[in-house]
Amino acid sequence: MENVIILGSGCAGFTAAIYAARANLSPLVLGGLESGGQLMLTTEVENFPGFPEGIMGPELIANMRKQAERFGARFDDVNATSFTVKDKHLELGTENGVLQTKTLIIATGASAKMLGIPSEKQYLGRGVSTCATCDGFFYKDKEIIVVGGGDSACEEALFLTKFAKKLTIVHRRDAFRASKIMQDRVFANKKITVVWNSAVEEIQGDGKKVSGVTLKNIETGNVTHLQVDGIFIAIGHTPNTRIFGNQIKVDDHGFIITDKHSHTNISGVFAAGDVQDPVFKQAVTSAGTGCQAAMEAEKYLERYI
Repeated sequence: MENVIILGSGCAGFTAAIYAARANLSPLVLGGLESGGQLMLTTEVENFPGFPEGIMGPELIANMRKQAERFGARFDDVNATSFTVKDKHLELGTENGVLQTKTLIIATGASAKMLGIPSEKQYLGRGVSTCATCDGFFYKDKEIIVVGGGDSACEEALFLTKFAKKLTIVHRRDAFRASKIMQDRVFANKKITVVWNSAVEEIQGDGKKVSGVTLKNIETGNVTHLQVDGIFIAIGHTPNTRIFGNQIKVDDHGFIITDKHSHTNISGVFAAGDVQDPVFKQAVTSAGTGCQAAMEAEKYLERYI
């Protein structure tokens, strides 16, 4: 019987592990199939406090793991496949058998929806990004595109105009799905051009960085080439909550609903990071909620177990 199992090995999961381990709870961290979270797909992180020169995403994650390990956290990269609530404990199914725990911290993150073309994987972190706040600074005076048509895409585009020389929004439809106020802001911004009824067919580059994209008009079939330095994909995120079914309450977009203390609707189950954050999606906010979840799990164990 474990005191704490932490699902996820990104900023939220490892911060929870640090706090739980320092509380002598000997947490078990299940890293899952996407070990390290979204920071493993990022090159340089410049907005995490304490690193004035920036730090590589994978290095930041590795440091967090070492820190948690130093205090007694344990790790297994096994993937959780099922979740069951028992009378006085929780059970997680894995490929290696069933684990029992008194408390659970869900830090499984949210996966950015991608375009589904091979070249986007090749250039992820090398000109293809899913986070304007994370990577926008690297595109000063560059030409970039944002793919999408909802509020997120419009917000990313407006933010990126602080850096970009020219920005093009590529949208599959002939109208945005974004709110009226966001659309008005986009249309009023002179740096932004919109290409309607179009999809990215291919991403070009020299193997190290992006140089352009091929666009296909969905209605006419016409193919055009656009020279760009970067592509920001903003077509939404999918929270990684599949194993919980309908047992844990989520919002209309699938993000876990928590109170201000990281509690879910199930006693002893807490959530942290992008899996419960549809708004900020930052490494530092994930770390903060990971801390909260671990401290609340400790309190729960003291009071109820």
